[in-house]
Amino acid sequence: MTAPTGALSTKGSAPATSGQLATFRLDGDLYGIEVEHVQEVLRSQQLTRVPLAPTAVAGLINLRGQVVTAIELRERLGRPPRPEGTDPVVIVVRLHGEAVSMLVDSIADVVDVDAGDFEAPPDTLEGQARDLIRGAYKLDGKLLLALDVQRAVSA
Repeated sequence: MTAPTGALSTKGSAPATSGQLATFRLDGDLYGIEVEHVQEVLRSQQLTRVPLAPTAVAGLINLRGQVVTAIELRERLGRPPRPEGTDPVVIVVRLHGEAVSMLVDSIADVVDVDAGDFEAPPDTLEGQARDLIRGAYKLDGKLLLALDVQRAVSA
């Protein structure tokens, strides 16, 4: 894993990063992960449930013959379940050579962020969400929550 560029340290949070973040929506909020982690984005995929798996593990998907674990980010972030009849979007990330997928509500844009716009996680974040958010970037009237992808997929 490469070191973040433009590292600034904020006590109690991860270093700020300058560069590009792939953004997505989840329960109305905007989140971002470093583009270098994103392998691909897929529309809804068939999930195979895993008996006795942690609740955040939505199941397994078949990605061109490779079995990939699907993590339900709503569960990991303590959000309400996705409304019935709403299909998630699958973001496949690659960490340490392994593919893992995250289920989100919708994909957004790739945005450029600057370490100077980075702030500590908002005080309104509670519980497990607080542990999974590295910090936030203020972008044109929106708050972009920087997800710690490594922690988020460690179910």
